[in-house]
Amino acid sequence: MEETFRDSIATVDRQGKRSWIFSQQPKGKFYNARSVLSFLYFLAFFAGPFIQLNGRPLFLFNVVEGKFILFGAIFWPQDFFIFGLAMVAFILFIVLFTMAFGRLFCGWACPQTIFMEMLFRRIEYWVEGDAAAQKMLRQAPWNTDKIIKKTSKHILFYLLSFLIANTFLAYIIGIKSLTAIITGPVAEHTGGLATMVIFAGVFYSVFAFFREQVCTIVCPYGRLQGVLLDRDSVVVAYDYTRGEPRGHFKKNADNNLGDCIDCNQCVKVCPTGIDIRNGTQLECVNCTACIDACNFMMEKTGRPLDLIRYASENGIANKQPLRFTPRLKIYTSILVILLTAITWMLASRKPVSGTIIRTAGMLYQERGVDSISNLYRIKLVNKTTADIPLTLRLEDISGKIELLGHPQILVKEEDQGEGIFFVILPRTAISKRKTPLRISLYEGDKKTGTLNTTFLGPAR
Repeated sequence: MEETFRDSIATVDRQGKRSWIFSQQPKGKFYNARSVLSFLYFLAFFAGPFIQLNGRPLFLFNVVEGKFILFGAIFWPQDFFIFGLAMVAFILFIVLFTMAFGRLFCGWACPQTIFMEMLFRRIEYWVEGDAAAQKMLRQAPWNTDKIIKKTSKHILFYLLSFLIANTFLAYIIGIKSLTAIITGPVAEHTGGLATMVIFAGVFYSVFAFFREQVCTIVCPYGRLQGVLLDRDSVVVAYDYTRGEPRGHFKKNADNNLGDCIDCNQCVKVCPTGIDIRNGTQLECVNCTACIDACNFMMEKTGRPLDLIRYASENGIANKQPLRFTPRLKIYTSILVILLTAITWMLASRKPVSGTIIRTAGMLYQERGVDSISNLYRIKLVNKTTADIPLTLRLEDISGKIELLGHPQILVKEEDQGEGIFFVILPRTAISKRKTPLRISLYEGDKKTGTLNTTFLGPAR
């Protein structure tokens, strides 16, 4: 029967039922490198909620309170324009990165891939055995051995999911709030405990049952490949010019075949069940397992390595090694510029921000025969971990400011403050109906920021 190119995803059979993937554990330099990186990822992820910087968590994404902390710097809803610009830059970053380097992120940094391949699947290998043993166990009747192994695996899966879910929760509500939920009376934290159980259940379901289908069905990134990739994009690719025509290996045989010995090891280790020899596919997460498996077989049969490797379609077709092309240089330069711009936006934020609004419904007031005043309300946000007493000063114009009630505005740490004040200008400084004003904020003699408003005066 002639083999036809598949037209359905690898995790679904012809009847539309789930086709379970039993992938062999890879071995090789790429898998070892990913293991080291994964260890560093896990270390950073699980330690992150406990790390404090400037008296704050390193990262916090409290959606409920509208409070976000990145690298110890706090962001409030007033800073959302930065997030908007950063999000646009991030989307452009993804597009350019994918066009240049394919799905490199998926195989080396995506949390789904890292957790699935480097934690949960390793537990599976440890409890149930290799791919062949797992397949036999799944088909075996429910005897004592199967019950013990399946129960042990799923208990470990749920405990690990519970740990991961609560770590994610710590990034949302903070480690102190999470500790209070865990150690406090159940009756006082029923909502928090329910959230913990739900989070753990979701992660358990994903890694125990849904697994690689997150990448092939849910994640839109793989489906964007068809739009973003071109013949110069770097992907995990099979060198068909060297490998074809493929055939089984026979020692000392001269049969004019290509280097591919049709051992199917690249298919057996693939966590999404594809054959990389069919070309770039939406299921491929660039995990490099097929590269390690193929290199192992090439080494055993005395053939050159890298029949499957990181390459571009044009590089394979033209038999050129992977190189840093002008196109990659341009894309990489744009990515560096974007990252620099985002970093500058974050680093240039002022410790105190605010708005000044002229009191609604009020015109100017005359002060004697030579001065005019306007009444204003100021609202300030303190983004630091210390109380800040602020005074107001006019910039680039003669006049004075009179604060009502107190000579300073005290803005408490990570809180908001407000005040009411008059701006008094001499008539000689007013030349039109609306005069632009720049009012600076001072902490002692240190300038912390400048706000803009307008002064309403008599028409001339």
